[in-house]
Amino acid sequence: MGNLRSVQKALERVGSEGFITGDPEAAGEAAGMILPGVGAFPRAMRSVREAGLDALVADRIEAGVPVLGICLGLQLLFESSTEHGGAAGIGVLPGAVTGLEAPGLKVPHMGWEPVRWEGESELVTGLETGTPFYFVHSFAVRPSDRGDVLGTAEWGERFACAVARPPLYGVQFHPEKSSAAGLRILGNFAEICASVPA
Repeated sequence: MGNLRSVQKALERVGSEGFITGDPEAAGEAAGMILPGVGAFPRAMRSVREAGLDALVADRIEAGVPVLGICLGLQLLFESSTEHGGAAGIGVLPGAVTGLEAPGLKVPHMGWEPVRWEGESELVTGLETGTPFYFVHSFAVRPSDRGDVLGTAEWGERFACAVARPPLYGVQFHPEKSSAAGLRILGNFAEICASVPA
């Protein structure tokens, strides 16, 4: 589903060791999981289900293991998407994914946008509200529980772009492409993972 190696390299830059796997057994041994992704929701969910990663994500969250969804990976955590006729998601967060409502603006939304923090979380420690991050997306998550919304950005509408329901986190933007601020997000996530008792 795309950007795996770039996320791995960004983790290495913040001093964290990451490995790429589609094997649920290997992934189940990790101190934390990142579900990145680019592309279309239905196709990505087919790949996730075929690999058994949907059940693994749910199991890891239940066990208290930190999980971070990035871009499409964030969207997959929700119950459903309307993209390409619709598909069910992993469903560990209540809500749906629908098209970005940006009349008169170019979609997909590509570029840097300031993110406004709507709550507090260890994921965003050291990052001021209004910090810009890099986005590439045509769809946005619509959390049913507003308490899950950690950050919002604006492109035609104000949309949720970061969520936190520990040990589950997700961002619509690409931290691996967001310079120092993005590296801070990944470094904070690595620290969250390191703080969980083995």
